[in-house]
Amino acid sequence: MTIFLIVLLTALVFEYINGFHDAANAIATVVSTKVLTPRQAITLAAVFNLVGALAGTAVASTIGKGLVDTNVVTMVTIFSGLTGAIIWNLLTWWLGLPSSSSHALIGGLCGAAVASAGNDWGVLRWATTDAKGAAAGLWPKVVLPMISSPLAGFFGGALLMFLLTMMIHRLRPRVVNNLFGKLQLVSAGFMAHSHGSNDAQKTMGIIALALFTGTKSGAFKNLPDWLSFLRTPEFVVDKWVIFTCAFVMAAGTTAGGWRIIRTMGHKMVKLQPVHGFAAETTAAVIIQIASNYGIPVSTTHVISTSIMGVGAAKRFGAVKWGVVEKIIWAWVFTLPVCALIGFLTQHLCSYLGYH
Repeated sequence: MTIFLIVLLTALVFEYINGFHDAANAIATVVSTKVLTPRQAITLAAVFNLVGALAGTAVASTIGKGLVDTNVVTMVTIFSGLTGAIIWNLLTWWLGLPSSSSHALIGGLCGAAVASAGNDWGVLRWATTDAKGAAAGLWPKVVLPMISSPLAGFFGGALLMFLLTMMIHRLRPRVVNNLFGKLQLVSAGFMAHSHGSNDAQKTMGIIALALFTGTKSGAFKNLPDWLSFLRTPEFVVDKWVIFTCAFVMAAGTTAGGWRIIRTMGHKMVKLQPVHGFAAETTAAVIIQIASNYGIPVSTTHVISTSIMGVGAAKRFGAVKWGVVEKIIWAWVFTLPVCALIGFLTQHLCSYLGYH
C-alpha cells in the first residue's frame, strides 16, 4: 500500500508537470499574437484542459494495457517509468524545448518494463490487435503516429494558411486582425480541449494500471471497506481517477510554462492572429481524431509543426530553422533517453531490494 501511494503521488506529480510543461501547446500562439494576456490565456487553457480530460478513456486504455505485457509490471515498474518521464520533462522545460510528455511517459514505461522482465525486450507489444480487431501496440499506436502526426500538422497548417490567405487577401490588415483575434479565442479553446482529451488520459492509464497491478498482486486484499474502491480486478479507469487527473492537469496549467511559450510563440515564427488560428485549428483537429481512436499522439509535436507549416506558407524563410532543429533533436532523444532512465531506475530499485 505504501508503494502504491508513492506511485500515485509520482503519477500526479507527472500530471502537474505535464500541465505546465504542455500549457504552451494551447496558449503560445494566443499569447504571442496578443489576443489574450498570459493570465487570461492560462485561465482559458486550464478550463478547457479540464473539460477535455473528462471526455473519454480510449487513450488511457492504450497507455495502461496496450503497450507492454502487464504480467511483468509491478508498482516499482510504474514508478521507474514515471521517474524517467518526470526527469526528461523538467530538463526540457528548463531548456525551453517543447518536447513530448506523451513519448516521455511511453519511453519510461517501456524501459522500466524491459528491466522488470530481466532485460527481455519481448514484453513490448509492438503489434497486436484489440478486442475489436483493430491494430494496437507500439508500432501502430506510437511509432507511426510519431512520424505521421507532425507531418499532418505541418502540411495541414500550410494548407489551411494558404486557403485563408486566398480568402482574406482583399481585406484590410486591421479587419483581418480583429476578425481572427475573435476566432482565435475559439481555436485556442478547441486546442486546449484536445490537449486535455489526449494528454490527461495518459496519467489516468498509468494510475489504472497501478490499481490493476496492486489488486492482482494481492496488495489491496486487506484494505478497510472505505478503501475498497481501490480494488480493480479488471483494467478500468474509475471516475475518481478521471476527475483527479483532470483537476491536477488543470492546476498544473495555471502554473504557466513561460520558457516553452517563448520558444513556440516567438522564437520559431512571428505570428499574427490569422496564423495562430490556422495553427491551433489544424493541431486541435488532428489531436481530437487521434483521441477518438485511442492514439496517444504528442500535442507538442502537432502544434509545433502546425506553427512551422503556417510560417512556411507565409514565407519559407519566416521559420527560424535553427530553432526548429534544436526542437527536433529533443523529439528524437525523448523516447530512448526516457527508456534508458526508466530502465536504470528499475535496476537501481531492484538492487536496493524493491521489486
